[in-house]
Amino acid sequence: MPDNPENPLSPTALALATDLHAVLGRLRRKLRKQAHLGDLNWTQKCVLRHLETDGPATVTVLARAEGMRPQSMGPHITSLIKAGLVEGAPDPNDGRQTLLSLTPSCREWIQASRALREDWLYHVILDNFSRKEQQTLAEATRLLQRMVDVDR
Repeated sequence: MPDNPENPLSPTALALATDLHAVLGRLRRKLRKQAHLGDLNWTQKCVLRHLETDGPATVTVLARAEGMRPQSMGPHITSLIKAGLVEGAPDPNDGRQTLLSLTPSCREWIQASRALREDWLYHVILDNFSRKEQQTLAEATRLLQRMVDVDR
């Protein structure tokens, strides 16, 4: 429900989009600092996120999800296995395949990392925002959720 459907490219909306992108990027970086993710590269983080969200997967499925060839995904998986974050087991449907999953210690690490970020957010909100501002943040969060849910 835009305020002015006749002018979807309003300067206000464009400025808001630019500011929102910049602020969300800074917030993401601050959150990342709160829970050190070690020396994992972007692909390795995506693999862990995929395995946490979607469950066990083969190298082929993970490579497809990242838009790369299985051969290119191999070194990333090897590093994650050596770090004790991922483990493999034979696929019960196809013994030639290996299903990769998060190790229990990786799941604990992810939960602890998430808790650190949420704790940081909690304290920043509690210590720096009045009740009225907290209500405004709650409304903004609902609006951001709506934005995320838009299929465009």
